[in-house]
Amino acid sequence: MADQRVALYLQDAHDLRDGLEYARYAEEKGFEAVWQAESRLVRDAIVPMAAYAAVTERIKVGSGVINNWTRNIGLLAATFLTLDDLAPGRIVCGIGAWWDPLAANVGIQRRKPLLAMRETVDLLRRLLNMERVTFHGEFHHVDGIELDVVHGRREPRQIPILIGATGLQMMELAGEIADGVVLNYCVPPEYNDDALLHLDAGARKSDRTLQQLDRPQLIVCSVDHDEQRALDTSRELLTQYLAQQPHIAKASGVSPEVVAKIRSILGWPATHEQIRQAMHLVPDELVVRITASGAPEQARAKVQEYIDHGATCPILYPVGSDVRLLVDTFSPLA
Repeated sequence: MADQRVALYLQDAHDLRDGLEYARYAEEKGFEAVWQAESRLVRDAIVPMAAYAAVTERIKVGSGVINNWTRNIGLLAATFLTLDDLAPGRIVCGIGAWWDPLAANVGIQRRKPLLAMRETVDLLRRLLNMERVTFHGEFHHVDGIELDVVHGRREPRQIPILIGATGLQMMELAGEIADGVVLNYCVPPEYNDDALLHLDAGARKSDRTLQQLDRPQLIVCSVDHDEQRALDTSRELLTQYLAQQPHIAKASGVSPEVVAKIRSILGWPATHEQIRQAMHLVPDELVVRITASGAPEQARAKVQEYIDHGATCPILYPVGSDVRLLVDTFSPLA
């Protein structure tokens, strides 16, 4: 992996203080970035991002990804201004359209998700550019607002905005309006081929090329010297994701019948016992196809497949207990 960009993805399977150590270790081993998840109702992204930024010096810190529905646009811009104050030039905003049933269960009606995302990205960029903004759209209404910096840097903040897209229409929108896309996990490498065609189509709408857009990709990665244990660890995660995140289930290529069977066993939120009960429905072949799981050399080979299919920087989600082994396995300094 020498000279290859690589990033670490942290979610909720560890004590948050351990996450600080993982971020520092990834920086020490030459990782480009650490990204914090925000998907299920378990761990918000912003608090860990601030913590990672505070204990590191060079590594970038990204949201992987926040949603565009639950934070007022003024607060969203102020939040990323604050993070950039803490770690100037190191913050990346990954933002996605969320998913049902979770959004609906907390009272969010995800109508016209493309228009909602367009408005959010446009206003966020203008506010971070220190513009005074008046806008009355379908989802955002602001009158003469700007980031009210009295003490501190007033210059525009160059924070990359990447859209976390799975569906192809959102992929095209990302190509048109964003600085890139955060490609999703639990998909086979060849999923990227069609996705990048739509990303390119969007880029051409704004007179850009695909090469001008960053394309980091989340990849479930279980590294263990015991191959079967690595596969079983990823299998547990896949069982939960296929049941609870319909967009991932669709993009993964898993049959609707299998997904329905898993959902019939898992509740919301799923218990560990329910996940264990349904795991047999996820075969080894699927785990190998849509994750990077196995011994170090097997995981490296699978991650390379995603790079060969257009990912610019793997964002590795360590689902095994040995995060340091994963970092060592993919360290550009090794």
